[in-house]
Amino acid sequence: MANNYKLIYCGLGSEAVENIRRVKTFDLAIARGTTALNLLHMEQVALATLFSKQDDQSLVQWKQQTLANLKDNATILYLTPIVPMIADQVGICLGQDIPSINMVTHRGEDMAFGLTSLLAQYPQSALVTVDSLLLENKHHPPFSADNSILIYTIETKEKLLQIQKLLSSLFPQDHLLHPLIQKIDGEIGWKKTPLSQLGEITDPITILFVPPTSHDSSLESFQEVIAHLRAPEDGCPWDKKQTHESLRTYLLEETYEALDALDRHDPGSLKEELGDILLQILLHSQIAAEAGEFTMADVLSGINRKIVYRHPHVFKDWVVDGEKDVVQNWESLKGQERLKNGDESKKGMLDGVPISYPALAQAQAIQDRAARVGFDWPDIGPVLEKVMEELEEVKMAANEEERAKELGDLLFALVNVIRWYKVDSESALRQTNLKFRKRFAFIEEQARLSGKDMQKMTLAEMDAFWEQAKGFDV
Repeated sequence: MANNYKLIYCGLGSEAVENIRRVKTFDLAIARGTTALNLLHMEQVALATLFSKQDDQSLVQWKQQTLANLKDNATILYLTPIVPMIADQVGICLGQDIPSINMVTHRGEDMAFGLTSLLAQYPQSALVTVDSLLLENKHHPPFSADNSILIYTIETKEKLLQIQKLLSSLFPQDHLLHPLIQKIDGEIGWKKTPLSQLGEITDPITILFVPPTSHDSSLESFQEVIAHLRAPEDGCPWDKKQTHESLRTYLLEETYEALDALDRHDPGSLKEELGDILLQILLHSQIAAEAGEFTMADVLSGINRKIVYRHPHVFKDWVVDGEKDVVQNWESLKGQERLKNGDESKKGMLDGVPISYPALAQAQAIQDRAARVGFDWPDIGPVLEKVMEELEEVKMAANEEERAKELGDLLFALVNVIRWYKVDSESALRQTNLKFRKRFAFIEEQARLSGKDMQKMTLAEMDAFWEQAKGFDV
């Protein structure tokens, strides 16, 4: 790779033309996008090439390959439409590890100037500049629907389809986008297209403007709402009084309401209840931030790092053979974390199961964690036999105290059966409770319609209505 090369890092516009004419000759000219390449061709710059790299190739690898045959002290021109230039990932890569004296920067003209009137429609929206290279291999956009977004240099059909898919995870299909398109004949101008038709564009896109769809759908906007509620001067009297302790009940209630929505298979209610849980999370984070304990950024960073660390088969090169290996690796990595934090002697595997858990959920969580390290029956046969064994011990109990103990053992064994069938015991019992409530409500309604007093009805009469109610189970 060429050493001590001189880099002329240049934006588009009249100043770029003047500097290209002043230097006249270059050992290599790299254009970021078709618009930049057309300008180099117009100025008859020799050795002009369009920036392009393989999807699995890093920028450093591209740089090494591109500069491999250049002589020392070569002069390289890099021309880009991206504003600000510091957002251009290729320019940053080319400028790394060379002396500042060898780098000359000429600011270019803002090609998004024609969007001024459109941007004025979104005064509450922050403007975000994104190099399309930063969107490679992403599964979720690194911005929110509250932002006005400029995505620079989408040169290939494959990249365009990738970005269309990425945007579709955040914006509706009829959301109107504004691409700045470079035609083959050199004409350049803004167009309009719904997101659903973005992939049909055949010409290179110099800039893609994505307007915001909201001003209240980002985590940051919600954090501002919560911080305002807690503000000393103009906040809410109720919210300002809350503490970690006073909010405990609400966190538990909202969690159970979300579980109820799950049990009812009600996505509308689930959406609302998840929002209520998020409210509790942000309130606790805001209270902690005010006390200097931690911030929401700390919460996100902590869980982000934890999840990445515990999935080396996804984010590193670990090889796993199915779900069982994943779970065992998870427990092994958790043990390493405890060792690193210096509390390996204080905490065991089961200490992570909260004592405050409902007993049924706690039993399944305990069994599940023990099974992760192999403390489990080899197949379900002995599990079922254990249930029968515990049932016999209930029958043989000598007194009420012993019977209560054996009933606990029986419940624990039944939970193990449920776990073996990969069913959540807490959810299964809630579903049965809900089914019983509905059937019993049907008996009450039928008794009322028939003018009967339930307290005077026979079990046979009630059972007849119960059998009818079974026909309405969903």
